[in-house]
Formats: sequence, structure tokens, C-alpha cells
Amino acid sequence: MELGGETLAQLDPEVRAYIGELEASNRNLEIQYEILQEEYRLALLKRFSRSSEQSPKGQGNLFDASELAETSAESSDTDETIIVREHEKKKPGRKPIDPKHPRYEVVHDLAEEEKQCACGHELVRIGEEVTEKVQVIPEQIWIERHVRPKYACHHCEGSGDEDRPAVRIAPAPKSILPRSIASASLIAFILINKFVDHLPFYRQEKRFARIGIDISRQDMSNWTMSVAEILKPLIDRFRALIRAGPFVQIDETPVQVLNEPERPNTSKSYMWLARGGPPEKPVTLYHYTPRRSAEYPRELLSTFKGYMQADGYRVYRMLDSEYPDIVRVGCFAHVRRKFYDAAQASKKTGAAHEGMKYITTIYRIERDLRSQELTDDVFVRRRRELVEPELERFHRWLIKKQKSVVPSTLLGKALSYALSEWEALIRYLDHAHITPDNNAAEHSIRPFVLGRRNWLFSGSPRGADASCAIYSLIETAKQQGLDPFAYLHYVLKCAPYLSSKEDWKSVLPFNLDAEKIDNAFPRPTKTL
Repeated sequence: MELGGETLAQLDPEVRAYIGELEASNRNLEIQYEILQEEYRLALLKRFSRSSEQSPKGQGNLFDASELAETSAESSDTDETIIVREHEKKKPGRKPIDPKHPRYEVVHDLAEEEKQCACGHELVRIGEEVTEKVQVIPEQIWIERHVRPKYACHHCEGSGDEDRPAVRIAPAPKSILPRSIASASLIAFILINKFVDHLPFYRQEKRFARIGIDISRQDMSNWTMSVAEILKPLIDRFRALIRAGPFVQIDETPVQVLNEPERPNTSKSYMWLARGGPPEKPVTLYHYTPRRSAEYPRELLSTFKGYMQADGYRVYRMLDSEYPDIVRVGCFAHVRRKFYDAAQASKKTGAAHEGMKYITTIYRIERDLRSQELTDDVFVRRRRELVEPELERFHRWLIKKQKSVVPSTLLGKALSYALSEWEALIRYLDHAHITPDNNAAEHSIRPFVLGRRNWLFSGSPRGADASCAIYSLIETAKQQGLDPFAYLHYVLKCAPYLSSKEDWKSVLPFNLDAEKIDNAFPRPTKTL
């Protein structure tokens, strides 16, 4: 290189050092510019594009030539034939309407004179065409009047026996909230509106007003908190089941709670979710804490022995080291998400897409094995045989790529996260009921996240605790295939009569079925 007739080597050492500093500074600026470009492109995509993390079809064939050569060199000795199952095409058309709904026939018949043939004979009915139309009656509210006649003797003032008073009346029926106008069905209806359909209390207040019922948002809030307190034995049973299960999945999400002691209303609190219990009867438990500390996970898992699946948050890593009986399992979905963000922000298809391709292969093997009816031991053995070679190739690729990628880029962060979590990621291979990711817990926390967009905050810590109890009941009922309204209605009707642990155990979602719930409290029907 020549500078004004002089080569770089002929320049003064201080000048050469200065030029070297400029070149290093320029490289750093280029790297920072590329990082900012990535973050800007990713922000635009998250703001304006769809939130799905599915890759476009055919994306796997868009690798650069160098990337493809590298991949084929690593995997040429492991080529295999993939057998694609026969494609089943669904019959087009509308799904049939659930037969449980009542049918009322409206017959559109011919006039009598049109039932005569031109030859003079009467037409014979040879069939019929049926078209079903769904009709809707808006919410109907009726008042159930409980009348208890009083009796007294006109000839004396009573026997003086307290068991046989002068004025007698039948005992009042038990109710979930005795001194309230709210029945079990009304409370269940309000709770489903808020915690399933994400309708805040102030909107429900307006809906009730339109049909002539005066129920304030404060009443609904008070009823919710009172009901949650009554159902506390059921929530305690959920907590015990999670601690007794072989594995638990944990996740957390922010929530704003007003009127927290010694905290401004703008403070960020957290809603935690734990999913565990018997593998065939999973339980979902929500819990609110003012901070994102390890206090709640420690309390929940204090007596737990087994696998804990979660992301790489430091609190979960700390629990893994504090409790020798807890084995932390990582989440491949979080790893894939970081590669996906890097792929979305990149101008070209390359290493980030290749990282996603490795994870896709792992998921495909998992899906295929779970579609087969295998015992737990056989499933674990077959999974190890098929997945471990793929994991080894992926691990080698991660180490090799990390050496050539700037750590502060999105791809560098994805590689670093995957390698730091590697030991936890591969532990899912040890247990048949553990999946490669924590998605089941994330799916369970999603209804809360959707609801948060509508009601925005909880009015008090007590209200946040009540929300946790109701979400826990609803999500666990949904996992068991129960209609959440029917289940809540059943529990609220039974609650006044429950006292012992065995009583509360009888209303756990997996100890009930739809038929038992419907037969216990048949809903009033309107006849035409």
C-alpha cells in the first residue's frame, strides 16, 4: 500500500499505529452499524408482520452455496431416506353442528292441491331435504325466587322446646354467596366472560344494563375475590399435585397490579405459571408475585423431586444448583426463537436458517415417535437412537459457527444462548413425558396474556390472587376437555357442601366428566 509515494512499511511507526487504530475503529463501526440494521429490521418485522414463527415454504433450499457445501460435508455420511406417510385429504364442506344442541323442526310442505299428480293419483313422500340454520336467543336472565313458608300455632305460644319453636320455617338452601343476589350460574357466567372471553368487568356492567340488570363492576370484583377465597382448598390441592408429579414446567409474564404496598402503580409485577402433576392428568397453577425473584419458585418446588423445564432465566438456573433433587430441562423453542429472529433480521438466507433446520429435524423425529404407540421405555430408547446423532451434529455446528460470528449480533446471541443451555437442552431425552420445549406452559399462559390486553391491570394484590385462582381452575378444566362454564358452575354449586380434603378432591377436573356435570345440575330448557 502506497501513501503519497511511500509504502505503509516506510511510514513513521506512530503514523502506522494511528492508521491501524483507524482501521480497527472502522471495523467496529461497521459491526455496530450491522447490529443496528439487524435490530431495526427485526423491530419493523415485529411491529408490522405476522407474529407466527413459521418459516416460508421452501426456505430450506435457499442456503448460500458455501453453507450448503459445509452442511453436506458434515452430514454426507448420515444421509437417510425419509418415508412420507400417505396424504389424507379432508372432505370439503361445513362441519356438522354438535348434536347436543336441541332441534326444533319447521316443515315447509306443499299445499294439498299440489300433492296431486297430473294422472290423478296422489303424490307419495319419497324423502326430504334438511337444511339446518343456527338461531340465537340473546342472554336470558330470570330470577329464581326461593320461597320459604312460615308456620305457627294460633292456639299456643309453643312448647318451649328449642328444637320445636313456635314459628317454623324450612332451612335456607346453601349458596356460594349467601347474602348476595349472585347464583352459581351468574358468577360462572361473569368469570367466563372475563377469564375466557377477556371481557373486563366494566364492559360486562354495560351488557347487564342493556338487559335491565344492575350489577356494578365493583360487585363483580368483590364476588370474584370472595369465590377465590372459598375455592382455596381446591387450589391448595393443585399445588400438592404439582409437587408430587415427576416433572413441572414453569413460565412467567409481567402484569401490572395497582395498590401494592410501598410500590408505585407503574411497577412491574409478575404472573407465574406452573404446569405439572400426574402426566395423564396435568394441573395448571397460576401465582402472582410483586417481583420476578426466586421466592415463589423456591416455595413451590421446596419438596419437589424431578425435572423442571423452563427457559434460561437465571432464577431457574439458580434453582437447579440449589436443589439437588431438581433437574432443569431447557427449551428448544426459545433456542429456535433466537435463530428465527436472526433469520428475520438478516438480508440473506444463511446460518440462522440452518440452525432452525437442525431444530426442525429434532422436532420431526419427536412428532413421528409420538404418533406411534410405544411404551415409555421403548420410546426413550428409540428417541435416543434417532435424536442423539442429530444433536451431536448440531452441537458441532454451533461450536464451529460461534468462532466466526460476532457475539453481539443476533446470530451470535443465538449461538451463545444455545451453547450455554446445551446441557439442559438435551436432558429431555431422559424422560418419556418431557418434550423438547416448554410450549405447553406457554400455551397455558397465553389466555392470561390475551386477557391482559383488554383489562390492562389488576386493581389490587387480592384481585391478582383471585385472578390466579380462577385462571388455574379454567385452564386445568380445559386441559381435561371440560366446558369451563359447566365446570365452574358445578364447583360453585357444590362448594357450600364441601368440607374435607376428600370432598374437594371429588371436584378436581380429572375426577369429573361432561356427562356427570350435566346430570348433576341440568340446565333449564325452553320448550316450543
